[in-house]
Amino acid sequence: MLIDTHTHLYSSQFDADRDEVIQRALNTGVEKLLLPNVDHGSIEGMFALEQKYPGVCYPMMGLHPCSVTENWENELEILKAWIDKRPFIAIGEIGMDLYWDKTFQKQQEEAFITQINWAKELQIPIVIHARDSFPEIYAILDQHNDERLKGVFHCFSGEERDVQKILSYGGFSFGIGGVVTYKKSTLPEVVKFIPLPKLLLETDSPYLAPTPFRGKRNESAYLTAIASKISDIFAISEQEIGRITSENARQLFSI
Repeated sequence: MLIDTHTHLYSSQFDADRDEVIQRALNTGVEKLLLPNVDHGSIEGMFALEQKYPGVCYPMMGLHPCSVTENWENELEILKAWIDKRPFIAIGEIGMDLYWDKTFQKQQEEAFITQINWAKELQIPIVIHARDSFPEIYAILDQHNDERLKGVFHCFSGEERDVQKILSYGGFSFGIGGVVTYKKSTLPEVVKFIPLPKLLLETDSPYLAPTPFRGKRNESAYLTAIASKISDIFAISEQEIGRITSENARQLFSI
């Protein structure tokens, strides 16, 4: 059995066949689907999935760094109201993205710190989005890391030095997705340095479909292609990779 620790299943890209996508995932042994929030606009769809598929779909709550704009404080107020109402498995997806635009870099930093503090108060993990921003994220974690902070670097695409830096914080895992299957990716060499107890599998669907589905809409059923590649890297059976990474996910997210 497998757990997709990061899927945007509420995305409009799934509007035509969402139920079929979930059924395909279940049929291929992907038994749980963890849903990162983006902003207030993704909440309704996320909750609808949780209600329709209890024990399969699990929502998080957080403000994606690409959704941090002029009204970021209002966004956080909306999300915090939900956090005060009911439990979530994680604060996510949060972090920093300096790939497209650095206009709101300072606001991204402030939103990230605010949400880190929510997670520490609630003693739940954070799901970090880091794109062109490892140094900036490390600078924040260096200041705010303590025994209460845990989480995952989602869609990890760093180098060996990043693995060692992240491991030094103590409470963080690595979400590995479709990029590890790409022909020119250096990630397979880097993944070897990640301890198996710190490894999680994810699709980030509908984005970043693994080989041989690259270029198509990604979906949770394709997690098996990622598990197969990880199995090759560690020379361990796919069943064992599934068992280990699923247990890792259950422990981190308390599911």
